[in-house]
Amino acid sequence: MRPSFFHHLHPPTIPARQARLRYTWGAGGFSVFLLLAVIFSGLLEVFFYVPTPEQAPLSIQSLTFLIPYGGFVRNLHYWSAQLLVLAAGLHLVRVIFTGAYAPPRRFNYLLGIGLFVALLLLDFTGYILRWDQDVQWALVTGTNLLKSIPGIGQWLYALVTGGDRLGAVTLIRFYGWHIFGLMLPAVIIGVWHLFRVRRDGGIAVPPPAQRQDAERINRTELVRREALAALFGAAGLVFLAAFFPAPLAAPIGEPDAAKQAALAPWFFLWVQQMLRWGDPFLFGVLIPVGWLALLALLPYFTPAPSAVELGRWFPPSGRAAQLIFSALAVTVLVFSLWAWLAAA
Repeated sequence: MRPSFFHHLHPPTIPARQARLRYTWGAGGFSVFLLLAVIFSGLLEVFFYVPTPEQAPLSIQSLTFLIPYGGFVRNLHYWSAQLLVLAAGLHLVRVIFTGAYAPPRRFNYLLGIGLFVALLLLDFTGYILRWDQDVQWALVTGTNLLKSIPGIGQWLYALVTGGDRLGAVTLIRFYGWHIFGLMLPAVIIGVWHLFRVRRDGGIAVPPPAQRQDAERINRTELVRREALAALFGAAGLVFLAAFFPAPLAAPIGEPDAAKQAALAPWFFLWVQQMLRWGDPFLFGVLIPVGWLALLALLPYFTPAPSAVELGRWFPPSGRAAQLIFSALAVTVLVFSLWAWLAAA
């Protein structure tokens, strides 16, 4: 069979051992699939969403209940976005615990961290675009954190929200950030990230002379596996979109609406928990940014895994990075669970 365009996006062959699902988890490829699902479902929503405080919740309700298949498209967009954060997070876990950040892949690791942050912010801005009572606490608290930054806080607040207070301009500004200020950079960084994977030699493996298994698979087989994984992923998304509706609450300011619990999006619950302990700049900005910087610089201050240990889980020479990442990940998970239980 003559190779197609999609075949040429892949190297001619890759090591069979490192192509197994139990090694890669398929998280990187599934993240690409989910990002495409988010983009295409979001493009359909653009035709019906109205970014004004009065019309935003109503346009979402019209899309959900009145437009043929509108509710399905919205659910598809919601679940694709949530799963994208999970898949990207699992991909990061795999990279750390297999030493795939070692030179010459350190710069691509930084691109991956930047892309992960962009995805979190995309999810947050999309969450705010609902403009209903469920998002009110996260909107006020999240934007006020910017004000707490010494020196530039007020300027950052105006840049993000469009003024010195929340209002109609804020929603339009978040709409612009969501579509242009974050989605376009995420796509550009994502393409750059994939390009660097090819340029840096593909998946991290030991040098040819030190490999225990010389078996390789060609790109035709790789594309077949990816297509099969995409088919199962699409089936799972359709199931979620058909039977588990995306959240929908009363518009902000509606007098008869029941009071909603003050709860951040699930991926920022750990920040909400820390904000209960005191100074918002320290616990809501400085510590999270410090942890992010620590995570981003792991390949630069921890010992690089030796070449012979690449291509397998938990290389001994990468223990320092594994322990630091584990401590950060466990802390985030515990704080998130703590915040969720406190609000339950």
